[in-house]
Amino acid sequence: MSARVDQGRIDRQLLDRVDALLGHLPRTPVVRLPHPGLRLYAKMELENRTGSAKDRAAIWILREAVRRGEITRSTTVVESSSGNFALALASFLNELGVPFAPVLDPNVNAATERTLRQLCARVEKVTEPDGTGGYLLSRLVRVAELRAELSDVYWPNQYSNPDGARGHYELTARELLEDVGRIDYLFVGVGTGATINGLSRRLREEHPDATVVAVDVEGSAIFGAPPARRRIPGIGSSIRPPLVDDAWIKKVVVLSERDEVAGCRALLRDHGIYAGGSTGCVYAAITRYFDGHTGPEPVVAFLCADSGNPYADTVYADDWVTEHLTPAAIEGA
Repeated sequence: MSARVDQGRIDRQLLDRVDALLGHLPRTPVVRLPHPGLRLYAKMELENRTGSAKDRAAIWILREAVRRGEITRSTTVVESSSGNFALALASFLNELGVPFAPVLDPNVNAATERTLRQLCARVEKVTEPDGTGGYLLSRLVRVAELRAELSDVYWPNQYSNPDGARGHYELTARELLEDVGRIDYLFVGVGTGATINGLSRRLREEHPDATVVAVDVEGSAIFGAPPARRRIPGIGSSIRPPLVDDAWIKKVVVLSERDEVAGCRALLRDHGIYAGGSTGCVYAAITRYFDGHTGPEPVVAFLCADSGNPYADTVYADDWVTEHLTPAAIEGA
């Protein structure tokens, strides 16, 4: 992905429109959550316009691509996504009048897929696992095929695009630090690496004594484990994204998908927050990390990265959990 600016291809009208979208991006609130022994803060990224923190990375990537002349109104944007990033791109690109073809897989939430099919004239969905227990590599193969097939195409490549991380550095992290001030511990779920990259680098600049805790899920290959089948999208990856290499990570917590479900339900029970899978995993990690903590109350922050609505039929459905995540189901798989 080149950072070279092609002046001859810059669509000035499109640039004005994407700048306006960026300028109208809402500032998401930070709320204090009662928690024994901690000063716990949650940044409510689920209040972004498409319901997730992916809005921040998506709009920054699009703005920079338009500014460099990589996207015009004749371009088709093609991207692999497990759901939220595709939703963010689809929403913004629909307003910009730029075609978008997301590449999905069977783990995508049904509600997310329905929305994408309403917003996009073309939706690709791979069905063959890629040999790692997941579908990411299969999605990337299909992306490569579409890039070869289409004459004018842009691939955001969210796993290694520094513009996505920059969006979190400039927007998400800035707002969080302005609202909370000093942060002792920042817990971040890891998928593409963009969020933890942007947040951790800004936190290191302003609070170098802080601890950034990366949260991952079993079956993910991000931190060196072999990839295995995962059922819940939004956290983990079957590859190690390059953006993770530049993140400032002091500790790593890896939990199971059953822990992820329990964290979602505990967050709803304890605080009335109906959040998605990655947020539940992070909340479970915070609870486990500080179990038995004594002494001064540390300032702990995390993102409520997306809403629980797309997970109503999975994470919050007892029948689905029993079918896919109980020990017997996992053994059978």
